[in-house]
Amino acid sequence: MSYNLKENLLREERLAGGHRMCAGCGSPIAVRTVLRQVEPGDQVIVCNATGCLEVSTSVYPYTSWKGSWIHNAFENAGATLSGVETAYNALKKRGKLDDTYKFIAFGGDGGTYDIGFQSLSGAMERGHDMVYVCYDNEAYMNTGIQRS
Repeated sequence: MSYNLKENLLREERLAGGHRMCAGCGSPIAVRTVLRQVEPGDQVIVCNATGCLEVSTSVYPYTSWKGSWIHNAFENAGATLSGVETAYNALKKRGKLDDTYKFIAFGGDGGTYDIGFQSLSGAMERGHDMVYVCYDNEAYMNTGIQRS
C-alpha cells in the first residue's frame, strides 16, 4: 500500500479547528495526522488522558473532537480504551453493532511513561486492538513545566 500525501490531506478532518492549543504546538498536528489514517468509512473512538490536549480541545460546553471522545485521568488511558474495545467486541459478537470502530489513545509523556505506564502495559499485555500515541514534550506542561 503506497502513501499519497495529497489524498491523505483530503480526508475527513476529525479534529475541528478553533481549539485553544498554543500556536505552533505539535500536539494538534500529530492528532490530525494520526486521525487522517483512519479509513473514511470507519468510526473512531478517541481516549485522551488529562493534559494540554484534553484541556484545550474540550472547554465546556464545546469540543473540537468530531466523533466519540473519552476523557480520563492521567494514569489510565490504556485501561479506559481497553475496556471500551472489549465492550465493542462483545457487542459486535452479539450482532448489536455493524460499524467498524478504531480505538486510539493520546497521552503526553507524563501520562504515558510516568504515571500511566502500568495501564498501558496491561492493555498491551492483554493484546487489545488499539493504537496509543505518546507525544513526548518532556514535561507536564499544564503544571508549569514540571518535568516528567
